[in-house]
Parts: sequence; C-alpha cells; structure tokens
Amino acid sequence: MTNKLKYHKNYTEFGEPYQLVLPLSLEGLVPDNDSVRLLSHELEELDYSLLYQAYSAKGRNPAVDPKTMFKILAYAYSQNIYSSRKIETACRRDINFMWLLAGQRAPDHSTIARFRTGFLADACETLFYQMVKRLEEACELSKETVFIDGTKLEACANRYTFVWKKSVGKWEEKMFGKIQDAVQLLNHEYIQDFSVSAETRTQDLQKISRFLEEKCRTDVNGR
Repeated sequence: MTNKLKYHKNYTEFGEPYQLVLPLSLEGLVPDNDSVRLLSHELEELDYSLLYQAYSAKGRNPAVDPKTMFKILAYAYSQNIYSSRKIETACRRDINFMWLLAGQRAPDHSTIARFRTGFLADACETLFYQMVKRLEEACELSKETVFIDGTKLEACANRYTFVWKKSVGKWEEKMFGKIQDAVQLLNHEYIQDFSVSAETRTQDLQKISRFLEEKCRTDVNGR
C-alpha cells in the first residue's frame, strides 16, 4: 500500500513566495481623537497655491504630494522630530505618518531635505500664517502670554554675550513704548481716543486691530 503524503502550505508563513499579501488599512488603527487627524483636517483647508507654484510644470511629478509633505513636516515638528533622516524613519515605521501618506511611498531623507529647504522656502511663512489665523478664528490663541525657553543665543558682537530673559523683558518694554507712540499717531490721524494699558493690552490691541480692518474694508469698498 502506497503511502500518500499530504503537504500543507502555511500561507501565513513569513518569507514564502506563495504568501498572500493584502494591503493594510490604517484607518482603523488611528484613533478618532488622535492629534494627527486634527492636524490633517486643519491643514487640509489651507491655500497651497504658492507651494505648488514652486514645482516646475515641465518637471516630473513629485514623489509625494506637496500638501502631504507639508503635513508630514508639521506633524513631525509637533512630535519634536526635526532630522530629515528621523522623519524618513518615522514615515516607514510610525502608523500616524503612514496614515498621513495615505498609500504614497515614504519619502527618503534627501527628498524631505530638498522639500524643506527648496520648494517650501517661499510658501512656508504664508502657510504657517494661515494656520495661526485659523487657530485665532477658532479662539484657540489667547495672545496673553509670551513663552521664553532656556536657549542661550550667542551674539555676533561679543562671543561671551548671551540673550537672557531679562534682556527680552527690556525689549518687550521698548516695544510697548513704540506701541504707545503708534496709538497716539492713530488717534491723531483718525480722531479717535484709543489707549493701551499694560493690564489689558491684548484686548486693547484687538479693539484697535478690528477698527483698522474695518477702516481698510471701508476704504477698499469706497473706491
């Protein structure tokens, strides 16, 4: 009687050529309340026209969509990741970064560095201004506190001179004096009685800002 040998293939065994590989959906792996979802939602609404203009129309398509690259950089910075090599590693290993890529191939560190220092250079200020503006409109910025870290900055004039908190405080006082001069000039020009006090300067400046914005809109519509 001939023995009949039965061979059972293990289709889940790693490394076999007959393994069945299906695309992994990351949607269920990222919690609904994760910060990466909020960041992606907020950055999605920005105007990226200036960023896209940095890419040549005759050149080849970028490896990763510029909007996605900006989201990756913004999220990396929020996670205290600044090195282009570490961002590349995160794009290959971190679920949140992979979720941002949405199926696109992870960029290498050279692509990230070129994007950050080249393509993004002209649009960076505009994009972050839009982001701050959205946070302000959502009442997420109080503008009442100035944050100063412990970084020591070496001055060009003297290698032993550093900028300390006391120096920043003096600069703030000088800036407040300039604000007072500007407010007096504004009152004289528009016949107003605005004032800015140290205790309520945030509210006072917001009031003046609203007045100037309304004045600009009136002047533009009156033309």
